[in-house]
Amino acid sequence: MASFLSRFFKFGAQNMAIDLGTANTLVYVQDRGIVLNEPSVVAIETINGIKRVKAVGDDAKMMMGKTPDSIEAIRPLRDGVIADIEIAEEMIKHFIRKVHGKRTFMPLPEIVICVPSGSTSVERRAIRDAASNAGASSVFLILEPMAAAIGADMPVTEPVGSMVVDIGGGTTEVAVLSLRGLAYTTSVRVGGDKMDEAIVSYVRRHHNLLIGEATAERIKKDYGCATVPADGVGEMIHLKGRDLVNGVPKEITITQANIAEALSEPIGAIIEGVRIALENTAPELAADIVDQGIVLTGGGALIQGLDEYLREETGLPVSIAEDPLSCVALGTGRAMEDPIYRGVLMTA
Repeated sequence: MASFLSRFFKFGAQNMAIDLGTANTLVYVQDRGIVLNEPSVVAIETINGIKRVKAVGDDAKMMMGKTPDSIEAIRPLRDGVIADIEIAEEMIKHFIRKVHGKRTFMPLPEIVICVPSGSTSVERRAIRDAASNAGASSVFLILEPMAAAIGADMPVTEPVGSMVVDIGGGTTEVAVLSLRGLAYTTSVRVGGDKMDEAIVSYVRRHHNLLIGEATAERIKKDYGCATVPADGVGEMIHLKGRDLVNGVPKEITITQANIAEALSEPIGAIIEGVRIALENTAPELAADIVDQGIVLTGGGALIQGLDEYLREETGLPVSIAEDPLSCVALGTGRAMEDPIYRGVLMTA
């Protein structure tokens, strides 16, 4: 009877893999693939001193920078780790409920969550506790660069050195992998967020115009480039914000070359992280990387010309993974489903 019950529960349980990102959270469900991809944002409403969750994900993202005093749009993750554990818990609960639907009798799933390689044991425990409190029967962790490499179909189980650079919202993970393990890894706390901040501060410094994070993110996605365009100018970009001198809303025009200049510092930090990783790689693995090259994953890989710039700086072949935005979620899901990868999962 007991074995029948455990079999029944095993059958009913929908194990999940969660890519808990600073910018977006993706949920992969066993045998179904990626079923949810929403921003990691929670809107909290305070009424008479009592806080409650008003919106999560896409709906909360729409509110960022546009909320009245009683509502606050919060991003519970900063630099790839949990900054606000209670709100992160609410967010994970919300996403689990959204994926599971209304089936309350469903058994609790096993959850695999990816964590940055540079996260501390305290930060990892916070992530594990948040998932346990959100209803997971057991929680496994996987390192982000490993998940990205599995998602990008790199030969992580073979005795071959391969290098992955995962540029996320909060961190950039640079890792050399071989035989289901990380031969060398470094985590640079520079990612999409720092690029947005760089654009905001550039516009403020050079044009006395204050723009919001959402505007900066849109400019980065549409016009962001790693090097100055060939004609030295590129496309013209119209920007709206608040004039810091007169205090009134105003529109200005800047060029793509200005954006490349603004992004030069965060991109330089990423290149430096890659250089340090290459310097610390064992010679045999370095020899493999000359053949295999570097694979870019994460949203930052979509910055125009970043692969070419990295190729020039390192002299190595650089390629972008097929679906850079969902590589980590796919890899986390595969590690959960495929026994070949089971060895890469960790318990916190």
